[in-house]
Amino acid sequence: MWKAIRRWWKYLGARLSGKLEESADPKTQLEQAIEEAQQQHRRLTEQAANVIANQKQTQMRLERAVEDYEKSNASARQALLLADEANREGKSDKVANYTQAAEAFADKIIGLEKQVADLKNQLQQTTQAAEQAKQAVAQNSAALQKKLTERQKLLSQLDQAKMQEQMNKAMTQLSATVGEDVPTFEQVRDKIERRLAKAQGMADLTSTNVDTKMLEVEQAQASAEAQARLSELRSELGLTSPEAEKPAPAPAAKPAEAEKPAEKPSS
Repeated sequence: MWKAIRRWWKYLGARLSGKLEESADPKTQLEQAIEEAQQQHRRLTEQAANVIANQKQTQMRLERAVEDYEKSNASARQALLLADEANREGKSDKVANYTQAAEAFADKIIGLEKQVADLKNQLQQTTQAAEQAKQAVAQNSAALQKKLTERQKLLSQLDQAKMQEQMNKAMTQLSATVGEDVPTFEQVRDKIERRLAKAQGMADLTSTNVDTKMLEVEQAQASAEAQARLSELRSELGLTSPEAEKPAPAPAAKPAEAEKPAEKPSS
């Protein structure tokens, strides 16, 4: 029972989400996506700034530790020199004081050496982390710039899609209106073509015999002109006609007489 209720609840959620997705304005969604990308870049920049700040702070601590180490080392040396001088002068009390001070500086030097070594390791790690943070910010900045550039292209495509949708809607409404009240263009064209075809068919029936005779005359005239032109070309080339080399035809077929009308000069 509970499984069925959960499935039904998930189904309703998915369906509601799908309806919201369909009804949402793409332009608004695009602006939301750009705004989210900009916020992510700001958060990444802040994190990178903290990493870089840690690296710089470690650098400053190391510099102070090195400076303290050098001062302590110099102070220990000075204490030893003063103790030696007091010893030569026979001032035993000052020898003890200078020696004690030198020991204190020596203890401080040992601590500073360990601190400097630790800070150098930390500085190496923080420097590497800072470089990675800088690269991450640079890459994310390039990606954000690419999205900003593509946003204009997408907005232009969205406007074009809206115009096309409106045009399609208008054409659909126009086609529906024309189909209801008056014949469509295709119907009128078919009607005219049917009438034209019928009229041409009737004309073919009434002029078949005359057209056939006229066609035969035109074909005979064309053949005669072609034979005449070939005869002229053979004469120019000094060739004999193939018919002249053949045996004389039967008296019924008189090709010489048939060619006489075609020997007129062509225009």
